[in-house]
Amino acid sequence: MKKLSVLSLGLCIVLALASCKSKESMYKKAYEKAQAQEVQQPATTEPVVTPLETTTPSESTNTEVDNASVRQENVSLVAGSGLQNFSVVVGSFSLKANAEGLYNTLKSSGYDAQIVFNSERNMYRVVASTFVDKAGAVKSRNELRASKYPDAWLLFKK
Repeated sequence: MKKLSVLSLGLCIVLALASCKSKESMYKKAYEKAQAQEVQQPATTEPVVTPLETTTPSESTNTEVDNASVRQENVSLVAGSGLQNFSVVVGSFSLKANAEGLYNTLKSSGYDAQIVFNSERNMYRVVASTFVDKAGAVKSRNELRASKYPDAWLLFKK
């Protein structure tokens, strides 16, 4: 029994190694194809440059604001001065103590941080900033993502 299993294992290894060999014909075909393309397209001395579409800053900003995803949730204020329509959330926690830790960190960094509670999901959301308009919230979210909070997202208070 032992000899049979060793023999079959050896046979499997030999077959596996034999099938892994690169075929010279495959390399030859690829080389010939590259040679044919080189002959069809002679090398140019000047690189080809395609112009980019130019948009004014206001157009790109408006598109970015319109395309920004916003999550709507029913939340109640736990700590802070109060929410406006759009908020930038930088942390979500199931434990209030963890949310308070991030809240204190944001407060010491100069943010008008707040903690809100979503009772449907049983989650504490830590808000770094809150705005009346979506454009201000998107700008703040992008700044926070660029600096220290890459997972920042937008919340619309129902």
